[in-house]
Amino acid sequence: MGVVETEAGRIGVTERGSGGVPLVFLHGVGSDKSVWRPQLEHFGESRRTLAFDYPGYGESAFVPDATRDDFAAAIIAGMDALAIERAHVCGLSLGGVVAIAMHAIAPDRCASLILADTFAVHPEGSALYERSVAASHNLGMRGLAEARVDALLAAPIDPGVRAEVIETMSRIDPEAYALGAAAVWLADQCDRAAAIACPTLILCGTEDRITPPALSEELKQHIPHAALVEIAGAGHLSNLERPAIFNRVMAAFLAGLDG
Repeated sequence: MGVVETEAGRIGVTERGSGGVPLVFLHGVGSDKSVWRPQLEHFGESRRTLAFDYPGYGESAFVPDATRDDFAAAIIAGMDALAIERAHVCGLSLGGVVAIAMHAIAPDRCASLILADTFAVHPEGSALYERSVAASHNLGMRGLAEARVDALLAAPIDPGVRAEVIETMSRIDPEAYALGAAAVWLADQCDRAAAIACPTLILCGTEDRITPPALSEELKQHIPHAALVEIAGAGHLSNLERPAIFNRVMAAFLAGLDG
């Protein structure tokens, strides 16, 4: 764990490995950079691999009224501070939304995109936003985590993963969570997705009930050149639930670009 001072303020970052085109991971709305531990350990053996916190999350400084574009700009500022010119960018859920925003803001910084369990626009986005923010106020972040966790994960649920998800979500600042919820659930980036020109991989858990496979199929319609792979038996947090498969599919995609 650590931080880097950037033009966008203090940004939390974890880094592993060296060499190759760097690989950047972006977390979901109910998480932080720690969710990418299985990927940092795996990919850090062969290339420079990083996971960032958004403003207000983890070890990053809070930015009032931050939007998804502010999140994207903060990640780009983090790359600048760490002398990363271009990177493969992998985002899950909100991370995928932010990755699409990064490409819209600075397409030359994205060597490729890996968009996991995410979407261009969610048909139930407004309702999800309202329910999420109301629950965070009424239940507190731990109460929200305990109420939400079983919908995020596919059965049979690994008790260790379940406990990790609850603890990570419980640590999030409620104000930052509200901004993250707006950034993800109120997104409509269909035009931005259609403009993506870099190599793209779309991943989705077959049992994802939050952003079901149909939304990944719609995303692929916006990005026809993208590859779409479903991860059998995974729910919304496919990188944690099926890390070996997630890593293997990603590695094959990256090998085709770096080879």
